[in-house]
Amino acid sequence: MGGFDDANAGFASGSPAFSGGFGSSNLVAEARRYLGGNPTSRSTLWCARFMNFVLERSGHRGTGSDMASSFAHYGQRVSGPQVGAIAVMSRHGGGHVGVVSGIDGNGNPIVVSGNYGHRVAEASISRSRIYAYVVPTT
Repeated sequence: MGGFDDANAGFASGSPAFSGGFGSSNLVAEARRYLGGNPTSRSTLWCARFMNFVLERSGHRGTGSDMASSFAHYGQRVSGPQVGAIAVMSRHGGGHVGVVSGIDGNGNPIVVSGNYGHRVAEASISRSRIYAYVVPTT
């Protein structure tokens, strides 16, 4: 598996430019509560655990898996980035997952995710890295 630095390859800082979403901005608000911290009990590979934590705290069932890729088969697929949608992305040696909080000026989603620099952070992600957007159905 790739190292932690591989998990963050392709992330870029950016100012959030918000756009309308499907109405699950409560996921964004819940995820943002933990910016700069780590509410999970893990020290490595905890982005999926964080996403499940946020979903459960927001009244949704998660995947129950610590694998980011488990979210590709979760909920209902949507065609592109929407505020509150879950973005599932690739990286060398694994995957990454987070919740879309906005769209930057270049059309890239801004994502709040766990295990970004060993903490919860919000950053723009290249659209080319994301292979699924899903929304919770429960």
